[in-house]
Amino acid sequence: MDTTSWVWVIVAIVVLVLIVVWLVTGRRRQAMQLKRDESHREKAAEIRRKAEDIELDARENEARATRARADAEKAQVDAARLKQEAEQKTDTARSLREDVAERTQKADALDPDMNRDGGARTDAMRADADVHPDDATRTDATRADATRAEALRPDPDVNPEGDERTDATRADATRAEALRRNQERTDRDRPLAT
Repeated sequence: MDTTSWVWVIVAIVVLVLIVVWLVTGRRRQAMQLKRDESHREKAAEIRRKAEDIELDARENEARATRARADAEKAQVDAARLKQEAEQKTDTARSLREDVAERTQKADALDPDMNRDGGARTDAMRADADVHPDDATRTDATRADATRAEALRPDPDVNPEGDERTDATRADATRAEALRRNQERTDRDRPLAT
C-alpha cells in the first residue's frame, strides 16, 4: 500500500470518528435538551399550580370581603331598625308618661284628700271641710278646688275608654259629685254681701 492509500485510510478513519463523535454528542445534546425541556415543563407546571392556588386564595378572600361587606350592611340596617324602634318606644313611653301625669292630675283634683298643689290635705283641713260645709269662711282655694273637680268630673253616662267603669272610677265620680253639691250648698247658703 502506498502512502496515498494510507492517507486516504487515515482520513476515512478520522472522518468516521468525527461522524461517530458527532452522532454521540448529538444524542447527548438531544438527551440533555429533552431533560432541560422536561425540567422546564415541570417548573412551569409547578408555577401554574402555585398561581392557581393563589387565584383560589384571592377568590376566597374576595368572597370573605363580600360577605363582610354584606354583614356590615346588614348590621347597619339592623342598627337603623333598632334606632327606629327605640325612637318609637321612647315616643310611646313619653305618651304614656303624659297620660299618667294627666290621670294623676285628674285623680288629685277629684280626691278630697289632696289639696290644689297636689300635696295631701292635713287632717285639720279635712275636718274643716267635713264639719263646716256651710261655713262662710271657706277660702277661695277650696272653692277653686271644687270648681276644678267639677270641670274634671267625668260624665257618668259616657265612658271614654269604652270599657266597663270600675268601682274606683265610680267612687271618684261619686266623690266629685258630692264635692260639687257641697260647693253649691255653700254658695247658696252664703249671705249676700251688702
